[in-house]
This record gives sequence, C-alpha cells and structure tokens, in this order.
Amino acid sequence: MKKYLLSIFTLILPFLTFAQEAEKGIDQLIDEKFGNATGWFVNAIFYQIDFGGGVKVFWVLFPLIIGATYFTIYFKLINFRGFFTSVNIVRGKYDEIDHHESMHGAGDLSEGDHIETIAIEDHEGEVTHFQALTAALSATVGLGNIAGVAIAVSIGGAGATFWMIVAGLLGMASKFVECTLGVKYRDIDENGTVYGGPMYYLTKGLKSKGLGGLGKVLAVLFAIFVIGGSFGGGNMFQVNQAFQLVENITGGSESFLHGKGWLFGIVMAVFVGIVIIGGIKKIAKVTDKIVPFMVVIYVAASLFVIFANYDMIGGAFVQIFEGAFSPEGVAGGAIGVLVQGFRRAAFSNEAGVGSASIAHSAVKTKYPASEGMVALLEPFIDTVVVCTMTALVLIITGNVTAQNAGLNDAQAILLTSGAFESAISWFPYVLTVAVVLFAFSTMISWSYYGFQGWAYLFGRTKKMEYTYKLLFCVFVVIGAAASLGSVIGFSDAMIFAMMVPNMVGLVILAPKVKKELTKYMDAIKAKKA
Repeated sequence: MKKYLLSIFTLILPFLTFAQEAEKGIDQLIDEKFGNATGWFVNAIFYQIDFGGGVKVFWVLFPLIIGATYFTIYFKLINFRGFFTSVNIVRGKYDEIDHHESMHGAGDLSEGDHIETIAIEDHEGEVTHFQALTAALSATVGLGNIAGVAIAVSIGGAGATFWMIVAGLLGMASKFVECTLGVKYRDIDENGTVYGGPMYYLTKGLKSKGLGGLGKVLAVLFAIFVIGGSFGGGNMFQVNQAFQLVENITGGSESFLHGKGWLFGIVMAVFVGIVIIGGIKKIAKVTDKIVPFMVVIYVAASLFVIFANYDMIGGAFVQIFEGAFSPEGVAGGAIGVLVQGFRRAAFSNEAGVGSASIAHSAVKTKYPASEGMVALLEPFIDTVVVCTMTALVLIITGNVTAQNAGLNDAQAILLTSGAFESAISWFPYVLTVAVVLFAFSTMISWSYYGFQGWAYLFGRTKKMEYTYKLLFCVFVVIGAAASLGSVIGFSDAMIFAMMVPNMVGLVILAPKVKKELTKYMDAIKAKKA
C-alpha cells in the first residue's frame, strides 16, 4: 500500500507547478483550447429542441423519460408495488434464499441464460445489498441534490419540484431494469473479483438475442463514455465545487486557502487514493458508513428548517402544485417547469444512464432481480426524499426568486447554504463538511465506475488498474486547482452520452428482466409457503 501512495505523490508533484500557474491564466487557456476541440460533442449531446415560446428541451431527456415510463408500464408499476419488498430485501428478510439455497431454476437454459452466467449467479459476489445500495447512492446523492435543486427551482419556480418527484418515481423502474441486468450478466475473475455493468449486459445480453455485433459496439461506446465521465463529472467537478464552498466558508477572497485549490486537491487525492486502491469492498465499507450519516444529517437539518416554519409548509406545497401546472412569470410556462424538474432529476439520480448497475453488480446474491429491487430505492431516496427536502427549504426561506434564475452551480450551493443559515446560523459549517463528504463519496464511487470501463477496454492487469487509479488521483488535484469549465462540460456530456447505448440495451433486454423478476418472486412465495 505504501509504495502505491508514494507513487501517487510522485505523480502529483509535477502538477503542483501547473496548479499554481493556474492562477495566472493557464487554466483559461486550456479551457479555451479544450472547448474548441470538444465543443461539437458537447453541443451534440446537449442539443436543445426549440418548441417555441421560450421552451427548449434537451433531446437526451426524451429517451430517459420515455424509457422510464415504458418500464413503469411494462413491469406493471414495479416502482410502487415492489417498494416494501425492496425495503425488506435491504433489511435482510430474504437473505436465506438469496445466499444459501440453490438458485430457483438454475441449470435451465431454456430461459436464454448462458452456462457461464448461471455459474456467476451462483457466486455470492463481494458486497451486501445494503453496501451495494450505499455505494451507488454515494455517486448520486451529492451536489446535484444541493446545487441542482436550487437551480431547478430558481429557473422553473416551485413547480419544478413536482416534476422532479415524478421523474424520481419513474426513474425507479429504469434503475430496477439496469441493475437486474448488471447482476445477471456480470463477470467474475479467478480471484473472485466481480465485473459488471452495461459493458457486460450489452455484450452478453444482445449476443443472446442474435445482436452480438451491435452489443460490442454499444459496450465499447459506453466504456469510453464512463471513463470520461469518471474523470470529469465524477471527479473534477465534485472536488472543484467542494473547494469553492470550503474557500467561501473560511473567508472567501481573504481565506488562507484562496488560490490554493491544489493544496485542497492533494489532501482529497490522498484520501481518495487510500480508499480506491482497496477496490469495491473498501469503497463499500466507506460508503455504507458515510452515506447514511450524510443523508440523515442533511434530512434532519432540512426537517428542522421546515418544521421551524411549520406555518409555511401548506403554502409551500400549494406553490409546488400550482406552479407545476399553472406557473406565472416563469420562462417557458408549464412545459418549461416540467423540463427543469426532469432535467435536474436526471442529473441527480442518473436513472437510465447505467452507472449504478456497475456498483450493484458486485452484490452477494443468486437472484439478479433481488438487486434490481434494491436499486429502485435509489431514485426514491435521492430525488423524492433528499431533493424534495432541499426544495422545501428553499421555498420556505424565500429563495425561489427570478433574481436567482441565472445561477451557476457554485452560486447555487451558496444559495442553499444561505437558506439553511437563515434558520440555523451555524449550519453552513455543517453543510460544508457534508458537501466535502458528498464530493468524496461521489469521487470514490465514480472511480470504480470509470475503472470498470477502463478494465473492459484495456484489460484487468494490475498495471492497467493502478495506471487508471493514479490518473484519477492526479485529476483530483487538477480539478481543485483549475476552473476548467469546458472539461467539466465535456465530461457531463459523456455522462449523458452513456444513456444512449445503455437505453438501447435496456429496451431490448426488458423481457429477460421480466423472467428474472418472476423467478425471484416465485422463490419468495415458496419461502412463505
């Protein structure tokens, strides 16, 4: 372990000069050059369809929304009727059939299973249902819930909250499908390490449908996009925004950290490096402690602000429902509000993007559908609970105004911090710690996602593994030190680009998921009998 940490320092040191020079404009130059080179890709992914009347909709929202709605109907409202079963799985109620008994229907190849897949399904995996859930949640619960919600309600008004909730509820079905497939088609190497996610179910699943060529192309595309997304949106953006809040809370331009993002980046890189070198088991052990703590603290503070102004709760919900269908003074009218709600929910919970299935694939289970059921809780916690709490705080404290409609992410975080401060004077300090932990947990989970894409493309050797992980740590320092807007924009585009190959596979493989769901529910019924 020590030699790998030494390697991290060795690679990071040459970047310190770059980080310090960033203050002198080098970062702006890189930003401009990179933007010129990659602008076409960003514009293509975030192309907006103009419906007139000020309403512009990102085309990538359509497959996400339509896909989530299709899965909700196809699986007969699994996101609602399966909710309490999902909670019981996380509680361990069905661990006996999951871990110890022989698999229901194992050995029956008439269902389209591969022999190697059945062997994999009989393997226990690496982490528990709860750890898999928290590892995936740690990548989604974070700055999107704090800054993203502030932007949504500032632009779309209180009504955007309603559509965020709707998007979260529909997204539960997408998460169920992709995470069931992640377990069904996962790989396990000779050391028992699990490899899963869209790269594997696109390759194996589509091959079983006679679409092997398409599956390979889609899998390679996804792997490229997830690597890019891990370096940017899952790394540089997180540490950059966390540093801005830390700098602000310690005095802003007068802070001892002002202009020293590289120092903050080094500290974060060391902690990230220590965790990610240990693999998914180490990541899961960290996230299953950090994530519940963060969510409880954040929700508790939100509830305090809400109930401290209990007389305004009714009015806040009236604003949300009225604003969702008959908004006044909001650009784009009702459609504009809907778009803001769905857009921010998609950024927040990543349902349909495929990233979470990589973490969920490592679960200890014999039934793929069991983890799909667990995964559907993720958008509920992330969007329906945490995002709604943030929105209510902002509405009750009077921060949903037209003046805030032009906020960027960094300003939006400060707006949310100010909203909490109006009710809890000392909470911005707690929120700063929470944001740093949110950023940290998001980075370590995205490092795992990116590495799976890296391993798929370049092999699973130790050399390739540590090459990726060391690069990831270097980007932590760069992300904290520089203001590389174009790099982050490109990486965010890559995260949404992941949705395209993933959604194609999800729709084609939905019948496989239905069979897995029937198999698992039959096993539960047999246990109860």
